[in-house]
Amino acid sequence: MEAIKQCYAITQELIGYLKGDGEKESDMIGGLLDQRKAALTLLKKPTTENEKKLGAALLQQDKELLELLHAEKRSIQQDIKELKLKKNSNQKYVNPYQSLQTDGIYYDKRK
Repeated sequence: MEAIKQCYAITQELIGYLKGDGEKESDMIGGLLDQRKAALTLLKKPTTENEKKLGAALLQQDKELLELLHAEKRSIQQDIKELKLKKNSNQKYVNPYQSLQTDGIYYDKRK
């Protein structure tokens, strides 16, 4: 019973953290996910009616958590794309002739 309550509380905390508007730290998310994983390994088959209800609520939380984690992943991927684009355009600004093609060069190997 204690493991399912602990898992429920960690999942609730993680969902609340992901729904927050502030900057999200990957260390915090990773730590909470590790705690949740450890709590999930301790889960056993529910025996009482209260455990079954808590298990059903935990499954609903899991669906919501997956959606939030996918949204966070897409946000991180978008940030990486923007960073690469900025890096590329900054590199072109610093050295504009780096990417020029030198078509038309002919090497004559005859002597």
